[in-house]
Amino acid sequence: MTEILPSTSALPIELKRSGTKSKPTPKTLPVEPKSVAWNPSAADLRRYTAEMPNCRITEFGNVNVATRVVSRSKLSTFIATDTPAQHSDQTITRAEYERMARLQNDYIRTCDMIVVEGYIGNDPDFRVPVRLFIEKSNANIAGMQQHLYYPATAEELEHFEPKLTVIYTPNLKAEGYPEERLIAVDLENHVTRVFHSDYFGESKKGGLRMWNELVYERGGLALHAGCKVIPVRDENRVALIVGLSGTGKTTTTFTKQNNSSPVQDDFCALMPGGKVYATENGCFAKTFGLNANDEPTIFYACASPHAYLENVSQHEDGKIDYFDTSYTQNGRAVIRMQDIAGAYDAREVKKVDFLLILNRNENIIPAVAKLDGALAAAYFMLGETKGTSAGGAAEAGKSLRVPGTNPFFPLLHAYQGNRMLELMRNSPMDVYLMNTGRIGGDEQDERSKKVRIQHSSAIVKAIAEGTVKWERDPDFGYLLASEVPGVDDGDILRPKALYERQGRGDEYAALVKKYNADRREYLRKWKGLDAEIVSAI
Repeated sequence: MTEILPSTSALPIELKRSGTKSKPTPKTLPVEPKSVAWNPSAADLRRYTAEMPNCRITEFGNVNVATRVVSRSKLSTFIATDTPAQHSDQTITRAEYERMARLQNDYIRTCDMIVVEGYIGNDPDFRVPVRLFIEKSNANIAGMQQHLYYPATAEELEHFEPKLTVIYTPNLKAEGYPEERLIAVDLENHVTRVFHSDYFGESKKGGLRMWNELVYERGGLALHAGCKVIPVRDENRVALIVGLSGTGKTTTTFTKQNNSSPVQDDFCALMPGGKVYATENGCFAKTFGLNANDEPTIFYACASPHAYLENVSQHEDGKIDYFDTSYTQNGRAVIRMQDIAGAYDAREVKKVDFLLILNRNENIIPAVAKLDGALAAAYFMLGETKGTSAGGAAEAGKSLRVPGTNPFFPLLHAYQGNRMLELMRNSPMDVYLMNTGRIGGDEQDERSKKVRIQHSSAIVKAIAEGTVKWERDPDFGYLLASEVPGVDDGDILRPKALYERQGRGDEYAALVKKYNADRREYLRKWKGLDAEIVSAI
């Protein structure tokens, strides 16, 4: 068995154990539960899930679970540390973490539990052994996570010891914490403990959040990003797509340009030299508005009998309705990579060619802009977008800035911007800002225009093929597209022209002034951020 070790030395990412062969040691758990099912089969996990009272069988023959919690619990997430100045996110003390750990361990002694083990990543030089330890009453989470882990062999499972562990008790309240929920992240021991949330995202992100730290310590940067390969003439062009949940990251990854192939949907490691490593053997897709015309790859994968649906609207006869949001707009599905047509193995990806930074905006951000040098690192650090239901009610509909569009980076956020600038200098790539929202106002404003999936797809195709014509924007310093094959509406490419044609020139000028001032102030607040990034706006 091999694993990533958190070291800043020049050792290889994955170290093999050497020396004489020793007798395998018994597997260890933090506490002995009432009972434990070790690595149940996919069929057993599906059967346990079907027995849950909040589970229904869909028209596709797969399972659909309605959860109590319908999004990530950001306000209930804390890093356990006695040095809070080393983290940008909220923290609790080590003593408080240990108190909650004892409470959770005492609870687990009374519970039937499931253990699921596997790997984050599939490259033999870059994979991390990880374990989920969860209540059997919430078997859907175990089944969904099993889909996303890359599998360990039967021999590896015999003596599997995780580098990262998620201990998950959906039915244990964390009294005194927001909404009685707690996600406590122990980076020192690589353990995340989840209390009183039955939303699958806390399992998935629990492992990936800790993995972020390991990648950073190895000289790379974990990106909240999709990855795809686009054939162009006699070569493949590799794109990374970063963006907050709900901005179109999955859609952009899976739409087809020149019969392109998706590689990864949600998290990738970008290393020096432009090398990319994958994390998951499937996809946790947002299903709102899903249809066969705009997103056929995801639509048909969600109809697989192996898919796990979560909080998707379903009629009495089992028929799925992806447009009904009466329960939540954050319906989800976990789909297997093997059910995704044309998927490409990340181990075959050579080097990143371009990076897309997604921003679901509603006013003067163009459908696409090209970013040069430190300006690219600045926009990466700004991480602007409009919040969606994926981040909970507190974020939905609000203007957000999340550095790197990565709300799961557990260290100081300035590290993200500095590392991205370093990686871009080490292995130059083209960087683009893409608005996946609207131009000129929100959907209630008749003067506004929607950047449609077809527009974004044409833009990605033209970027890959190098057929976009560019001109300098005097207000923001980036390059605007004067012409994009397949996009016949110049208003979404040049917002200033739309505002001026509508007699809104003063409104545009005021927004330019506000954006530039707010962005400079925002970048200045991150202590330790490279001065070149701060001064790029």
